[in-house]
Amino acid sequence: MSTSDVRPRTRKSPQQRSGEIHDAAIELAREEGLSSLTLRAVAARAGVVPGLVAHYASSMDELVARTFRELTASELDDVRTHAETEAEPAARMARMISTVLSSDHDDVTLVWVDAWSLGRGSAPLSVAIDEQMSAWQSFIAQLIEDGRRTGVFRTDDTDAVAWQILAMIDGIAAHALTRRTDAALFAARLAQACETLVGAAPGVIGEHLASS
Repeated sequence: MSTSDVRPRTRKSPQQRSGEIHDAAIELAREEGLSSLTLRAVAARAGVVPGLVAHYASSMDELVARTFRELTASELDDVRTHAETEAEPAARMARMISTVLSSDHDDVTLVWVDAWSLGRGSAPLSVAIDEQMSAWQSFIAQLIEDGRRTGVFRTDDTDAVAWQILAMIDGIAAHALTRRTDAALFAARLAQACETLVGAAPGVIGEHLASS
């Protein structure tokens, strides 16, 4: 064989290889949840040997936490973007509810469900969970404050109410994974509960669900 028949091997940069491993972890988590992120599974998806994953990831716990953080932060950005298309606070709250309970967010809901279980045994993941839940709570608190300023919402404890609404979202979204046909009903019930918690008139949030 002549030397001209031999194709030179392209050596990928550390940044490229790290990016491929990261992308593989993101794809796996979206498809199968955080619990699918094992050394062998990520390596197989990235098309590399397990040792290379271990080389570029300081630990699997850190890779799982990083994957969780990116997916959930992206979800919050998406929900915020949808909510901000609405002019009225009640409509923004309704848009938040309908967006987070849509089937488009089922993959990230599964990631959250896995994280609550896996986080008990992983300090990096536990820290990431706290960060992302705080970010969600701040977002919801801002929605409530917007409603308070316009007089649509009336509550004396915005932070506490935001945490309560977040807890309901988490529970209902997880339940909806196995009851997708009831998603609209879940959204209506969540809107009704939110109206009570923020001190809004009955139907103020729910009436916007159809248009959201």
